[in-house]
Amino acid sequence: MSDAWCDTFMGHGPKQIAHWEHWSNPDAETWLTGIDYYEHPRRCRLRMQELYPQLNLGVPAEDTPKPRPEENADQSKGRWGDSYRDHWQQDVASQRFKSTDDMLRFSPLAQGDFTGWHVVADGDYSSEEVIYERHRKLYPAEWGDRAPDDCREAMVGFYNTMFMWPMLVFGYENFLTLCLEPEFDRIMEEFAEINRRVFRAFARLPVKFVVAHDDIVLANGPVCSPAWMRKHIFPRYEEFWDIVRKAGKEVIFMVDGCVDAFVDDVMACGARGIISEPFTNFKAIARRYQNCFVAGEGDNRVLMRNRPDEIRAMVETMTETGRMSGGYMMCIGNHIPFNVPPDAIKRYLDLSAELARR
Repeated sequence: MSDAWCDTFMGHGPKQIAHWEHWSNPDAETWLTGIDYYEHPRRCRLRMQELYPQLNLGVPAEDTPKPRPEENADQSKGRWGDSYRDHWQQDVASQRFKSTDDMLRFSPLAQGDFTGWHVVADGDYSSEEVIYERHRKLYPAEWGDRAPDDCREAMVGFYNTMFMWPMLVFGYENFLTLCLEPEFDRIMEEFAEINRRVFRAFARLPVKFVVAHDDIVLANGPVCSPAWMRKHIFPRYEEFWDIVRKAGKEVIFMVDGCVDAFVDDVMACGARGIISEPFTNFKAIARRYQNCFVAGEGDNRVLMRNRPDEIRAMVETMTETGRMSGGYMMCIGNHIPFNVPPDAIKRYLDLSAELARR
């Protein structure tokens, strides 16, 4: 995490607007660098760092060749980045339970350990200490319980902030079938208790920022009603985020889709800002919340069409929002996946370097 990120998160980003890109396009890396990503992954990434440091891409420790996606025996689950998925989460979730009654009897707290469950944030959640030790080893021991002032790696993220837990454990369709049942209240409270452990553990970590992810909306708006969200989700956000904020950490909320309906709820719960997708009205957020963090306005559908004038217009309107908020970051909110044309990516990055200034 660069200093430009830290400053932008806090609402006083540099004149050159920083990037936070969701990057999963190895073929573009090959095209941009002239170095085969699969044959020389380390050399390729080192060159990417030289050419596009604003992407903050990690560098492999070794240059061991990677298997190419076309060599994957099972290509039926969809490609992500440099490989194909080995499962559909919905299928895995639906195989866990025999019936609706079986699901409504499920106890997240009795389960405790979700290692191997394919809930994205797999792991043992049986106690705060177990969670803390799992995450603490990711940071240097000498940091103690506080990140150094000049630290560039002072961030922790959690995918299942609240909404994702039942959706991933039961599967999307089953979740929507169950969520209005009276028995479901107990299940949500048990997931909430698991997350109390998570955020208490995060409060002890030597980090400055907590990225809390929950896909509470679709491209056209909310999944569940505002009433349901204000009963089961937002009060928990406020509680969890207050735990880490009291420990001196800031919360960034990450959400797919159009979050317009819930922006005020999320901000009222204590988020420093929101990273979302281009379906969201980012200019409205920037107007309403002075210098809050905001990112995700860029659209990969524009890059896919690869029309130079359209890409320029997108960068110009993103820059306009960036001038409205010191917390704005350039970001293709719906990701830069493997099939986005490399020359479109280059054009977007080059135009951002030229135009994206406050």
